[in-house]
Amino acid sequence: MAKAKVHYVCQNCGYNSPRFLGRCPNCGEWNTLVEEVEQTSVAAATKATTTLTGIVARPQKINEIDTKKTPRVKTKLRELNRVLGGGIVPGSLVLIGGDPGIGKSTLLLQVSGQLSLENHPVLYISGEESANQIKMRAQRIAVSGDNFYIYPETNMDSIRATIDNLKPEYVVIDSVQTMQASGVESAIGSVAQIRAVTAQLMQIAKGENITVFVVGHVTKGGTIAGPKILEHMVDTVLYFEGDSHHTYRILRSVKNRFGSTNELGIFEMHDTGLTEVANPSEMFLEERLKDATGSAVVVSLEGTRPILVEVQALITPTVFGNAQRTASGLDRNRVSLIMAVLEKRANLLLQNQDAYLQAAGGVKLNEPAIDLALAISIASSYRDKGTRPTDAFIGELGLTGEVRRVSRIEQRVAEAAKLGFKRVFIPKNNLQHWTPPTNIEVVGVATINEALKLALS
Repeated sequence: MAKAKVHYVCQNCGYNSPRFLGRCPNCGEWNTLVEEVEQTSVAAATKATTTLTGIVARPQKINEIDTKKTPRVKTKLRELNRVLGGGIVPGSLVLIGGDPGIGKSTLLLQVSGQLSLENHPVLYISGEESANQIKMRAQRIAVSGDNFYIYPETNMDSIRATIDNLKPEYVVIDSVQTMQASGVESAIGSVAQIRAVTAQLMQIAKGENITVFVVGHVTKGGTIAGPKILEHMVDTVLYFEGDSHHTYRILRSVKNRFGSTNELGIFEMHDTGLTEVANPSEMFLEERLKDATGSAVVVSLEGTRPILVEVQALITPTVFGNAQRTASGLDRNRVSLIMAVLEKRANLLLQNQDAYLQAAGGVKLNEPAIDLALAISIASSYRDKGTRPTDAFIGELGLTGEVRRVSRIEQRVAEAAKLGFKRVFIPKNNLQHWTPPTNIEVVGVATINEALKLALS
C-alpha cells in the first residue's frame, strides 16, 4: 500500500524540510517553502528500468556496444552544432534555459522544422501555447514539414502514450515547468513535479534512443528554475542569453557530456527567425572607435573558439569617500585585483578613482587571459592615452606584476591576424615551442610595466 509522506520543499533551491519554515536555511529566501505530498510505493521503487514497449534493460559488455550505430546528426545551424559538440547525439537529453521572450521556442521551432524536412519525425509538445498559436509563429519563420507534429499537452501519461504511438526521433518539451506527472500531488512547476517529469523524460530518451529538447525558465538570478538536480540529470545544459533591446543572441554551453563546455554560438534575431553570425569577432569590434582611450582588444577563448572582444574602461576621480568599482560582463573581483596590481607594481594612483569597465557587445568574459587587456584599458583611461587600433592583448597577470602564459596561444594569435591586427602582445614564456605567423608582429612581454611602456608609448 502506498504511504503518503508530507514535507516542505523550497521552490527556489529545492531544500527539503520536515517542517514549515518562514525562511529557507539554504538560500535565505522568504516564504518559498511549500507543502508537498509524495506518494511512494515499494513496488514502483523496486521495478526495473524499461522502455515504452516494455523491454527491460540488461547489462552489456563494453566491447559489444557499437557506437557507429548512433552518429551525430548535424542541423543546418552550424552555430548550434558547434555548441552541442559537433551535432545532436541521438538519445540525449538537452536542457535550454533563458529569459522569457529571448527566443528559446523560436530556436527549437526552427531546428524542429529543419529536422522534419530531412525525414526525421519530430514531436513538438507545448504546455504554454495552443496548436494555432504555434502554427502562426511557424508560418512567420517559414517552418513546415510532413513529419512535424504539434501536441499541446501537459499530462506526462498522455505524452508517453503519444510518443509510443508516433515513435518520433526528436521530442521538444516547451516547457518543463508546465508538465505534470501523475502520482505527484504537488502543484505544476513545483520542485517535486519538475524532478518527476525530468526522470520520465530521461527514461524516454535513454530507453527509446529519442533525443529530447527541454525548455526551462530561469529565475531572477539567471539560473534555471527548479531543483539543481534538473541540470545534473540532463546530458547538456545550454543558456540562451541576450538583451531584449538588441538583436544578437548568445547560445552558451555550460554542461556537455558529449563535447566541450563553455562553447559559444552567436545568432541574430529577425522577423523571420534566428540567423547565424558567421564571424562574431567582427560583430564585437564593428563599432570600436580608433582613437578612443580606455579601450583594448583581447583574444578570449570560448570553448574551442577564439573571439576578439573590446574591453572598455572609464577611470574618473571619485566624488565619494570610497571609490566605486563597476563591471559589466566582467568579474568585479578580478577588476579590483588588476587595479591593485597596477597601483602596487605600475605606480598608478587608483585608490581615489572610480572605475567602470565592460566587455563590449554583451558578451561575458571570465578567463585569466583577459587580465593584460584589462590592465592596458585601465592604464589607457587613467593616463588619457589611447592604444593603437591594430593592437591586441593576451595574458594572465600575477600579483607580483608578471605576465603569465596562457593556453592555446597559436589559435588566439591566428584569429587576431585573420581580422587584420598588426601587433599582438602575449606572455614572453608563450613564445617557446612554436613559430609565430609572419603576417602579424608578436611581442612577448614579461611584466606589466614592460607591456604598458610598449603599448602606450
